[in-house]
Amino acid sequence: MATLPNPLPTLAADPSGRSLGLGLPLGRLIDETDEGPWHEPLLWHAEYAAASGAWSALGTRAARTGLLPVLIEVGGSQGGPEEWELMPGEMSYPGDHDPEEVLAEFWEEYAGDEDGSWPGLAEAPSALPADPDRRAVETADALLDEGSWFKEPRLALVPARRSADIPAAIGWSGPVNHEGDTARLCAVLRSWEDRFGIRVVALGFDHLLVSVAFPPVTLAEAEAVAAEHFAFCPDNILQSGDTSIRAYAETRLLGRPAWHFWWD
Repeated sequence: MATLPNPLPTLAADPSGRSLGLGLPLGRLIDETDEGPWHEPLLWHAEYAAASGAWSALGTRAARTGLLPVLIEVGGSQGGPEEWELMPGEMSYPGDHDPEEVLAEFWEEYAGDEDGSWPGLAEAPSALPADPDRRAVETADALLDEGSWFKEPRLALVPARRSADIPAAIGWSGPVNHEGDTARLCAVLRSWEDRFGIRVVALGFDHLLVSVAFPPVTLAEAEAVAAEHFAFCPDNILQSGDTSIRAYAETRLLGRPAWHFWWD
């Protein structure tokens, strides 16, 4: 995968990040992969649980250095990122993939005859303009305040071009039973950045949370997006209480400011 210069090695000698204009809490650099130590750190994460406000306090300053914020789950059944079997060597570059081709391929594989042919990408919804980065802050704060979905989330920093690239940048293998090259899914996340103003807010061993600045506001819009979700993460529908794409659209997408994905 193509990468930017990585500021994280600086933190080995300067854990506070002052030379980068940061004031970091106590944290650790992660370079462990499925095949042993990587040649440079993949991410930094704080040693202690994040509190509401942590994202906004550090995220903007970190982004100026080429490091993007994300919350990392360390208290799940699979532990933290040191134990996630990260596979950066298996990742391609998200920009090399066409998101519609990726989704159409998955649709053909998972959709039954009753679902018909691939319906195409959803149009950007008719929502009022919002600030995607502000929505990311709000979503991160809500996750930290409510304590749901992600156990013991820690603030992390990842060297990445854009938020959608974060999973591939660390070699995240959470969707491996669905897709081994996470960069292909990141290509879809890039498209959602452009159309829906998403930001990758949190990662666990096998689940992902994104904030959504422009969620669908009509049922027709929500159903179009739900088709993309089904192709992106079939388990969201096949292993949930929702019995159809329409039901999923109504209960999980309509006006919702965050989308949660989980792969078995």
